[in-house]
Amino acid sequence: MVVRIDNRRARRLLLDRQGLSQPPSRKLSRDGLLALIERIGFVQVDSISTVERAHHMILFARNQTYRRAHLKRLLERDRTLFENWTHDASIIPTRFHPYWRRRFQREHRRLHERLQKWRPGVSERDFTEVLERIARDGPAMSRHMAPGSKGGNGGGEENGAGWWNWHPSKTALEVLWRTGALAVTRREAFQKVYDLTERVIPADLAGRDVSEEAFVDWACASALDRLGTATSGEVAAFWDLITPAEAKAWCEARLGTALVPVEIETADGSKPRRSFARPDIEQSIASVPEPPGRLRILSPFDPLIRDRNRTHRLFNYHYRIEVFVPAAKRRYGYYVFPLLEGDRLIGRLDMKCQRDADTLSVTGLWLEPKVKLSAGRRQRLESELDRIRRFSGMDRVAFNDDWLRAEP
Repeated sequence: MVVRIDNRRARRLLLDRQGLSQPPSRKLSRDGLLALIERIGFVQVDSISTVERAHHMILFARNQTYRRAHLKRLLERDRTLFENWTHDASIIPTRFHPYWRRRFQREHRRLHERLQKWRPGVSERDFTEVLERIARDGPAMSRHMAPGSKGGNGGGEENGAGWWNWHPSKTALEVLWRTGALAVTRREAFQKVYDLTERVIPADLAGRDVSEEAFVDWACASALDRLGTATSGEVAAFWDLITPAEAKAWCEARLGTALVPVEIETADGSKPRRSFARPDIEQSIASVPEPPGRLRILSPFDPLIRDRNRTHRLFNYHYRIEVFVPAAKRRYGYYVFPLLEGDRLIGRLDMKCQRDADTLSVTGLWLEPKVKLSAGRRQRLESELDRIRRFSGMDRVAFNDDWLRAEP
């Protein structure tokens, strides 16, 4: 028997699994922050900061008492979080590090094959020299490694250059980080500071190994638990640790025992999506709390909307970030924030901090079809903007004259 899940319940299940159903004003301790990140799975890091960096926006959307100092301590002192790669650079609970060791092995093969093709000038000697220098002299940044550098930025992801354009030592730093020999010990002005992994990751985790079977099982089970329901492709894509074929085999092997088939109704009424879930899915859905009715501004990199196709099916909301779209071809704007109200994505907002004027400037609002800017909704939006204003350290919110936009 296939369990049919209506669209609204599916949305609410995902919101709950992604930490968006808890009271956003409830006091969040440092331990609570760690628990929140473990619940979500990871928090993406990105260099763009039109208001605040992505990881801060993601966490603030879930709890307005979030403190940046708590995140810094968890990363740099407690070492209960570490930074590495999922589908992109992310903050990850350190207790998951043993599973990343398997990823490091896979990345070592993949990245070294790419280097042979695109960066034949990068040799094993570059890797050895970087490791020896950090072992001898301590933590280092990319700019410390650039030939002839006296402290200036040697190039890298912080200034938008692709890794194939980096100097050999910078390339070695990034590959050694992506393959586990180095770890990010802290960031300075958002630039990574690298150190030997054994000096960053606690020894009981850095040295722990898991079998290939346990690795695949954890990657699939933990992804499904953070999504509630998922296709095998969505399971594989969540952490980006395993292949779609591995996830498909895992799901099919457990169907009828540890997994049951479900059909998820779509927001636009199109064909339901066949997916997998735990056998207690109906009880899980029944226990999901109603999400807060307030309006919240999400980061473009929020994990709720990372899978754009899934977002469209569940919310009938099409989103893409237009950072890399030429200005003349953008539909909305450079860096536009999705708006979540209750269990619906209702629009998008273009805003930025004008720090020289201590102003959070709102330049555009686009609401979804059939969504109106009622007096109550406008009040909820203004309340959220005021929270963002205070979080970003601005003195006031200002609206451009033409900030209310119609759909392009």
